[in-house]
Amino acid sequence: MSSKTQVGFVGLGNMGNPMAKNLLKHGYPVVATDVFPEFCKEVQELGAQVVQVEFTHLFLHLLCNCFYSEDWILCILQIVDNPAEVADKADRIITMLPSSPNVIDVYTGPNGILKKVKKGSLLIDSSTIDPAVSKEMAAAAEKQGAVFMDAPVSGGVGAASSGNLTFMVGGAEEEFNAAKELLTCMGANIVYCGQVGTGQAAKICNNMLLAIGMIGTSETMNLGIRLGLDPKLLAKILNMSSGRCWSSDTYNPVPGVMEGVPSGNNYQGGFGTQLMAKDLGLAQNTATNTKTPVPLGSLAHQIYRMMCARGYANKDFSSVFQFLREEESQ
Repeated sequence: MSSKTQVGFVGLGNMGNPMAKNLLKHGYPVVATDVFPEFCKEVQELGAQVVQVEFTHLFLHLLCNCFYSEDWILCILQIVDNPAEVADKADRIITMLPSSPNVIDVYTGPNGILKKVKKGSLLIDSSTIDPAVSKEMAAAAEKQGAVFMDAPVSGGVGAASSGNLTFMVGGAEEEFNAAKELLTCMGANIVYCGQVGTGQAAKICNNMLLAIGMIGTSETMNLGIRLGLDPKLLAKILNMSSGRCWSSDTYNPVPGVMEGVPSGNNYQGGFGTQLMAKDLGLAQNTATNTKTPVPLGSLAHQIYRMMCARGYANKDFSSVFQFLREEESQ
């Protein structure tokens, strides 16, 4: 543990929580914060569990149980009050936040990272935001002598928990290996995309396709059920045929078809509809700015915005299946 330097982490929600846990599991001391105290408390509990489970064999091997103490756990995981305090204690910081305004506040606000950032610090933002905001944060960090990289993720909560996320990284190429050292603790695929903002560009494109695919899968499953097909049988056929996609074979939106996905838990957890609507809005804005036709992306954006207005904002984005079923009954 002592051979690895402390890592800062800001944003301990559905994704940040397991990401911070995986840093702990790989032996990195973590100093973290979140605007919601309950998220901090949950990570503190997780941190204690990680220390106990991952290192008990070491203690037994060394016959040094007396070394284990609450103080040692706190040395491994510290919770502080705000992002500036994180920057004061760590020169490598990862942020995982909901939207562009959150990122701007965490980096440049009154208690932001850049208020106390050390020169030479590496700042990695894994939020999904407007590429223009990533470039703005990179410029602000550079003025303070720090390096900012955007590294949004794909894979959802399941991949975050198992350490199998895909990171799409934008920033100075000479800093990529330093970022990859940390990101490998949390992901299976670390891809360099180019300069700052290109990671966000890749993520926005991916999520637009994900939304379109989820709506298509939901429509298809709904039609098949109305035609009398058993949903598990239909999913099996789709997944051995040309219609197969991630939304059908890994994250099926129909309750009862798959275990361990939000559709089997009343669409709780996972990737929220509100966040998907936000990402589709980013895609729409960039498509407008680049004069790129995205008719299906625009329609997907409208559907997810309607879902937010109809009470689905906090449900997983796969609840579009339930939304379509309710629409047909009206």
